[in-house]
Amino acid sequence: MKILLDPQIFNQQTYGGISRYYAEVFSILEKKKNIEIILPILKSDNAYISKSELLTDNKWFNYLYNLLSTLKISTRTLRKKRSDKLLNKYFKEQAYDLFIPTYYNPYFLDKIDSKPFVLTVYDMIHELFPQYFSDDPYRVTEYKKKLIYKATRIIAVSHNTKKDILSLFPDIDPDKVHVIYHGSSVTINDEVKVNLPENYILYVGSRAGYKNFKLLVDAIDPILKDNPSLVLLAAGGGELTAEEINYIAERGLSQQITQKSFEENELGHFYKNATFFVFPSQYEGFGIPVLESMACGCPIILSDSGSFPEVAGDAGIYFDSMSENDLREKIAMLLDDEHLRSKFSARGLERVNKFDWKVAAEQCLEVYKQAVEDKRK
Repeated sequence: MKILLDPQIFNQQTYGGISRYYAEVFSILEKKKNIEIILPILKSDNAYISKSELLTDNKWFNYLYNLLSTLKISTRTLRKKRSDKLLNKYFKEQAYDLFIPTYYNPYFLDKIDSKPFVLTVYDMIHELFPQYFSDDPYRVTEYKKKLIYKATRIIAVSHNTKKDILSLFPDIDPDKVHVIYHGSSVTINDEVKVNLPENYILYVGSRAGYKNFKLLVDAIDPILKDNPSLVLLAAGGGELTAEEINYIAERGLSQQITQKSFEENELGHFYKNATFFVFPSQYEGFGIPVLESMACGCPIILSDSGSFPEVAGDAGIYFDSMSENDLREKIAMLLDDEHLRSKFSARGLERVNKFDWKVAAEQCLEVYKQAVEDKRK
């Protein structure tokens, strides 16, 4: 089977859960006999595929890219043009069996002719929380709906996401939607040294409105003031905005709420050394940080909404996602009880074994085969 893999998410993300998902799955599939993965990218800034065997090999382009990079000349436009040229070549030749879009831009619909395609839906956040996405440059809501109806098969990353798809689009055949979980990629490299606070509670990723970061700040405020050596560390998600800096300063917490960026090989240390991890988001389609935290033996406090109970199971301590007081109580409880932290650390290490990229890749392949067969009927 020849699978043409769309490059759009790799052009959008240097790091990110979606591009990691495709890199993990297709790095496994490309090693299989009778499976050929075509990814029309020659060079990429994406951390997950930049050194993988998925990239199309071209010695002349590699030489030119290295030369321009040495001269500190941007290669982004050149890379995009070459990628588009390669992609259009494959569209024109139609020498593939299945197309896999990596995000929701439907540019390919009039190019794949009658070829099947399988769409992965990561969440329905834009549809369920439109108030946070008034500015939608990628037209996600519009495009996603279009692709959901036209896809040969759909992969949902959790049963909760499948439920949301069928609730929002009740005329979609439930048998068309397959649930396949992510795996965990995080590792702890002892050779990597990271300068981290001595005593901290961890928050990871974007701090967009639905992520409930402000609720966390409000909930933890009196706890931090009672524990002057304790820090709330926001890992990744970009530097604190001026609004966030002011919000934190107004509470007198500028020294105790900090943001720190990380390299991919450093992330495991953030979890491993944290007292515990808090994921207060109102909604996640899956929530990769949940797996990361469990894999590193870091206890988790997380909201009781979205896919969290499905993914974390009995390895999570849950709070009402709309309740500042409930979150504060759970933070205080876990902070004061070392035995409880050890208990949930052990539960997480056991729970994370249920999530494996090799299993995910095999399940994806079965769906891909079904999609190809659907078109042959």
